[in-house]
Amino acid sequence: MSSISNMLNIRVGNGFDVHRFCNGRPLVLGGVELDHSMGLLGHSDADVLIHSIMDSFLGPAGLPDIGQLFPDTDPEYSGISSILLLERVYEILKERKITVINTDSVILCEKPKIAPYIESMKNKISQSFMNELPPDRIGIKATTTEKLGFTGREEGIAVYTVSLLQIDN
Repeated sequence: MSSISNMLNIRVGNGFDVHRFCNGRPLVLGGVELDHSMGLLGHSDADVLIHSIMDSFLGPAGLPDIGQLFPDTDPEYSGISSILLLERVYEILKERKITVINTDSVILCEKPKIAPYIESMKNKISQSFMNELPPDRIGIKATTTEKLGFTGREEGIAVYTVSLLQIDN
């Protein structure tokens, strides 16, 4: 019975987010500004990677999603760095004695190329967790959709994330 009880303390979460491209904004992914002619449209900095990661943490923790925690109707979050929001999520998880074991994301976009920025993104995300989530437990991959769909037409970026959390009682 104790092994089943221990297994119930491990939870898997998934996250998904999408933002469209727009002119006049920087492109921020994983807390890192990328060299690109357009940014993403959103109430905050529209960091689609961080948004997906946060939702993958909040779901298995039994918490509301980021739209409820940080509503786009609240001027406090207008233009805010999503890394700051991730730091708040980390504080909430820590208060609830929840540990992130790992997180793994796939970024879907044709351009820009993501590979040159991945290590910086992993380091930035790790720092937002006070380095308690080391970069080697943060997976970030990128792929194209072979010119199919809105990401293939370079209209925006989508991100899928899966995370593993441990609830310490």
